[in-house]
Amino acid sequence: METGNELLFITVIGEDKKGIVARISTLLYECDINIEDINQKIMGNYFVMIMLVNMKGSDHKLDKIRGELERIGNDLQLKIQIQHENIFKMMHRV
Repeated sequence: METGNELLFITVIGEDKKGIVARISTLLYECDINIEDINQKIMGNYFVMIMLVNMKGSDHKLDKIRGELERIGNDLQLKIQIQHENIFKMMHRV
């Protein structure tokens, strides 16, 4: 990936239901945030997704995006977190 990227991870966990990916990807599109990679899985009745997104070029503040993701999480009864790539890497080292 080129330098100057502002990479973040978005994690989503909750009961599977329609519209999860659509709601989150629509928000990212509206905020001019690119989805670099996405991995999702249904585990039992639970939906689990990790997205790597790039905020480079977006004029939106991370706190505003975090708030919008929290609103989506509340609407759909999901746990949604967003964090910078470096923090994610530090927390998930083996």
